[in-house]
Amino acid sequence: MSQFSSGDVIADRRADYARMLADGKDFAAAAELMEQALELAPSWAAGWFRLGEYREKAMLETAEGAYRQALELEPEDVFGATLKLAVIGAEEAPDQPPSRYVESLFDGYADRFDTALVEKLDYSVPGKLAALVMPHAPFSLAVDLGCGTGLFGAEIRDRVTQLEGFDLSANMLAKAQDKGLYDHLGQADLSLAEDEAGLFGPGLPRHRADLVSAADVLMYLGSLETVFPLVTALLAADGLFAFSVEDAGEGEAGFLLRDSLRYAHAEPYIRALLDGHCLDFISSKKTAIRMDAGKPVHGILFLSRKRG
Repeated sequence: MSQFSSGDVIADRRADYARMLADGKDFAAAAELMEQALELAPSWAAGWFRLGEYREKAMLETAEGAYRQALELEPEDVFGATLKLAVIGAEEAPDQPPSRYVESLFDGYADRFDTALVEKLDYSVPGKLAALVMPHAPFSLAVDLGCGTGLFGAEIRDRVTQLEGFDLSANMLAKAQDKGLYDHLGQADLSLAEDEAGLFGPGLPRHRADLVSAADVLMYLGSLETVFPLVTALLAADGLFAFSVEDAGEGEAGFLLRDSLRYAHAEPYIRALLDGHCLDFISSKKTAIRMDAGKPVHGILFLSRKRG
């Protein structure tokens, strides 16, 4: 967790002991020690958030109060307290997560992203999504949204003349830069409107791509009402949009926030967005996209085409 130092040596030591107790699944004792740490450092937002996690795992109703205190101390919500409040039923799920939370999450994850995701969680979206796309290759210009460290870019690089990558996390972009896959990299926030998102500007016109991809990105956005207009603005006529979502399952009509703090989307919701933004459905594939807590996470891969 970012900012996980209170500035008080004794408080930090108690927090370290609390973490050890939590690692041993003694969450009630961990919460008690965190409370002692926060008596010494009452303005420590990260400490209040961790106290909320310990109380939540100990099934204590006081988790809500700790998350609210973290949010009061850190209004930009870098820790995702609003999402946690929704998960425990204290608030309605927001349509989108806080941008600062997503940015901080991946900034902190960048150094171990490839190893953790691919080797430990059996992450398979880049290869599977590339398999949907490759029969339509080669491409003149592809825009990889939420490119991360470049896992999808590596799959398609040899079939693309010009490859652009965009991500909210500067640290992820730095890792992608090190791989030398992209002709252009830029920071972008897909939760914003077109004129603020960061995808357009000098030398980056509208309607420039014959492929736009979003591999394992949309589950960090919730509502996709800003994303689809961005995609149609990026795509040239007859260009392809290839993307993945976590599968909300049968009976769901929209999207929902899961305990993982990721969003799952229902196929009817995606189909309606495609149709409403001049994107013709080509194909979809339901598949396991990664492991989480030893269980497969089920997703849907989609391929669509912008109407000419």
